[in-house]
Amino acid sequence: MKKVLGILTIAVVGGLVALGINSLITSRNGAQSLQDYQNAQFTKTEQLTDVPSADFVSVAEMATPAVVHITTTIARQTSNQPQFFDPFGFFDNPLMPQQPQQATGSGVIITEDGYIATNNHVVENAEKVEVTLDDKRSYVAEVVGTDPETDLALLKIEDEGMAFLKFGNSDELKVGEWVVAVGNPFNLTSTVTAGIVSAKGRNINLLRQKGGEYAIENFIQTDAAVNPGNSGGALVNTSGQLIGINTAIASRTGSYSGYSFAIPINLAKKILDDLLKYGEVKRALLGVRIQDITQELAEEKGLSELKGVYIPQVIEGGAGDKGGLKEGDVVLSINGEEVNKSSELQEQISKYYPGDKVNVKVSREGKLKTLGITLLSREGKDEISTEIARDEKKILGAELENISRNEKLKLKIRNGVRLSKIGKGPFEEIGLKDGFVIVQIDKSPVFTTQDVQKALENKKGAVLIEGVRADGTKEAYALRLE
Repeated sequence: MKKVLGILTIAVVGGLVALGINSLITSRNGAQSLQDYQNAQFTKTEQLTDVPSADFVSVAEMATPAVVHITTTIARQTSNQPQFFDPFGFFDNPLMPQQPQQATGSGVIITEDGYIATNNHVVENAEKVEVTLDDKRSYVAEVVGTDPETDLALLKIEDEGMAFLKFGNSDELKVGEWVVAVGNPFNLTSTVTAGIVSAKGRNINLLRQKGGEYAIENFIQTDAAVNPGNSGGALVNTSGQLIGINTAIASRTGSYSGYSFAIPINLAKKILDDLLKYGEVKRALLGVRIQDITQELAEEKGLSELKGVYIPQVIEGGAGDKGGLKEGDVVLSINGEEVNKSSELQEQISKYYPGDKVNVKVSREGKLKTLGITLLSREGKDEISTEIARDEKKILGAELENISRNEKLKLKIRNGVRLSKIGKGPFEEIGLKDGFVIVQIDKSPVFTTQDVQKALENKKGAVLIEGVRADGTKEAYALRLE
């Protein structure tokens, strides 16, 4: 009996061992058992057991009514001779046909009383800006202000109770998160596409190439399909909040090739608020040159980590210089917000005004320091003016100055530059008086004194000056430059 029991015991143990080995092999090699094996390695709290799906229908229903179609009209001439009667005989053919050109884009209503965010390049040099809503209502929009250095513009249409998108928090956006783009590509109005955030903090050197000395690029990169006409449209999260303004695509053909770029709304908010309050951006500067840290740079400069943003130069007399920053410092954070790219550092500084104090954490020769630095304006001031910067210039013997939004509204114009004092020169010779506001030069709108300077420099021959007198009367003059 003992012998039989012993044999049975050995058989049972052997069978259990065989079953255990088979189970282990199956769990390691079988598809379903492998999943069971993986699940066993994680606690229930670590498993993604319930990932909610994105409800694109609800997002589209929320976003579409707040995204508008923008059509701009830009006057173009068949020659460099303008269309008007020339009593001074400057032109061989006084009446020349015009060929107005149209361009289209998108915009986002951001307040119920009709303020609209869009791209600067959508409305740049526009003679007329027309806005069409999703319900087909149409308006002529006022250009409140533009900022080429972030490629943003603020428009205004007159109405109340309009559908608008609430701001989200683009700083909290994660790579891999679902997003929806809404716009009007190829004049296909109210088009909705979806994708994910494929990267953050992208600098594609788009705005700096166009001459923006203080250009800020910290784009959200997505794979939501965006094409020409989407510019200025909305990028929204799955809660229907506005988290970006669609701006550009990466393409060799001019059409969508897989990547699109949007301005983060946390950057845009401050720019748009400035345009509303002041008609221009009150930009704060740290006063340093900055550089991304690469493996090669770290080895060259003896840096122990690849974190932060390197400072190769501190501008003498700038905010950084006055606050104690030194060449070779590595900036790690601004007011507690980590920065690991030049674009991230630029965005953080762009949120502040001249006179604001920020805590800048740096690594200097391996030691950590926190410096309290008061940011300065471009002019080196530690305060902002509540008035628009007049930016006075003397051109052709006359003193010119920018004008405020309220002054434009009073004169019923969207743009213009005032001749504040006319001295000896071409302006006086054609009969212009102090206070005349130049609106267009050779049919191109002028917004700032720099625009007037660029339009007239190196110009020879006849030039068409259009504008309004101080009482709002419209006039046109022929100006001859030698």
